[in-house]
Amino acid sequence: MTAGGDGFVKMSFGLQSMYYKYAWGVNFWNEAERDTEAKHRELVCCRGDSAAMQAVVGADSDFMLTVGTSALFWKGGPLPIVRVELHSNALQEGIRAEIKLIGLVEDDDGTRKADMLLDERHMFVEKRRLQQVWIEFHASADARPGLYSGKIRLFTHTLFEDEEPAGELAFSLKVLERVLPAPSQYGFYLDLWQHNSNIARKYQVPLWSDEHFAIIDRYLESLGQLGQKAATLVVSEIPWSGQGTHTDAEPSDLFEYNIVGVNRRMDGTFSYDYSALDRYVELARRHGIAEEIELFGLLNVWQTRDGVYGAPIRDYPDGIRIRYYDEATGTFRFMRERVELEHYVRALEAHFKAKGWTGRVRIMADEPADLAQFGERLSALRRMAPSFAYKIAINHAEFIAAKLEGMRDYVPKLNCALHEFDRIRELRSQVAGRMLYYVCNNPRRPNTFIGSPSIECRIIPWLAARLQLDGFLRWNYTVWPDRPLESIRYRPSHWPAGETNFVYPGAGGKPLLSLRYKWLQRGIRDFELMRQLADEGLTAQVGALLSGVFRFKDEELGAVSLSGDAEKLYSLEPADYDRLFGLLEAMEEGGVCL
Repeated sequence: MTAGGDGFVKMSFGLQSMYYKYAWGVNFWNEAERDTEAKHRELVCCRGDSAAMQAVVGADSDFMLTVGTSALFWKGGPLPIVRVELHSNALQEGIRAEIKLIGLVEDDDGTRKADMLLDERHMFVEKRRLQQVWIEFHASADARPGLYSGKIRLFTHTLFEDEEPAGELAFSLKVLERVLPAPSQYGFYLDLWQHNSNIARKYQVPLWSDEHFAIIDRYLESLGQLGQKAATLVVSEIPWSGQGTHTDAEPSDLFEYNIVGVNRRMDGTFSYDYSALDRYVELARRHGIAEEIELFGLLNVWQTRDGVYGAPIRDYPDGIRIRYYDEATGTFRFMRERVELEHYVRALEAHFKAKGWTGRVRIMADEPADLAQFGERLSALRRMAPSFAYKIAINHAEFIAAKLEGMRDYVPKLNCALHEFDRIRELRSQVAGRMLYYVCNNPRRPNTFIGSPSIECRIIPWLAARLQLDGFLRWNYTVWPDRPLESIRYRPSHWPAGETNFVYPGAGGKPLLSLRYKWLQRGIRDFELMRQLADEGLTAQVGALLSGVFRFKDEELGAVSLSGDAEKLYSLEPADYDRLFGLLEAMEEGGVCL
């Protein structure tokens, strides 16, 4: 709809799907006027769930947009102020609303695209740019089921004028009887790695200080709301060698550091400070992240080909780096002898045993390339700490077929999980633990880049269900380059924008969530709903939902291309995924037919 008068401004105001992704210069600022669904939207969710949409506002001249009620003047003088206001009878029934402005980030093609959910309540909007507003309704587990209605109203004024109504849009929200469990109880196994040294750098606080942990608390809370299962602990220095950024023309600091303090006494013996480690594990547990303690830096440590970041410990097959303070000399040093490393690893094992955490520990190996070399590294580490179990991210199923002793969980890359599907399915019964899949800078699709179709984040858990896998792993929750609020573009020829993060470093130590975070969360909740249905005996209906989304059969998986057109692999239409809610509504009305 349009609004204007007295020569004020011509505006466009409408509603869009939660998956709408605006790209400045690609989408028209007034395209909502041509969308018949922009006047009204119908939302549905379960209890313990949420439903979302977007309001979009654009104009042919500059204006200030606010979603708050505080007085607002523009620093540059007279300028139209546009206010968005939400009304709904749902807000008195155990349902709360979340309203956020959506910020743009630069993609690799130079186009600014929607992704960041901002904490600011107002912003300046340039003429002929569309501004999105995220509107989400969160239904508590004890919310009253029913059909609710609501309106989104638009008001305008300039300087000391009275506000005038400028538009109104309607929506409905149906809350179903079905209840989703708390995120800590989700069956979907989510493993997003935490890079806590990067968090400390961005907020300029000392590593493992009280200030750092106060910020970590907020980030773990955001992970807990996704149903995260694993707490990331880096227990040596720079296990990824800073991702080799020293070879870049403009390197970013991506180093991760040991959470264990190491000290060598005057008598030559070692002591260890596990206080930060213990604090992190307990903090993660308080946010429901209690399934796994994932240790990095003890197995398959990355070493750069140019030898800059190599292996300081002599006569050991891996590149583990343990830094310690030497009381005798008053200097920091690195362990050089294998016997020193053995003492460190055995002490670490003993600490986890004393805490009663050994069963949750997984020593993580990230993308080993050579099976024989990896077997040697694994055997050497197992001799030091035989009680630990192991987990491995792999590119080839041969690592599963090798039946490496101590290896419990496997995470094949999506290319591997698809193209070696038959072999992995055959080997699955021999795997003692879980099997997830992962994506990184490839395959191109499905993925979670800024330039990925928005539905692809939702697809991630659906694909796990389709491949009969337990969950999903990604390395990138907070691997920001040096100035992420200015640009998250980094190594664009290798890492597409969005490769390094799901959230942004917001003010006050609080993460700014993203549209991609929200879309992934929706997919995880879909997975939980489908799991409930399967447990209730509706496996055929769940199978029909998956078949209605994916364009390939089991026998075609070996030939599936992950670099071609997305629509040849899966549906890009949200309605095809929302058929899940159609099924749930039909069940509550007394039928289960799709």
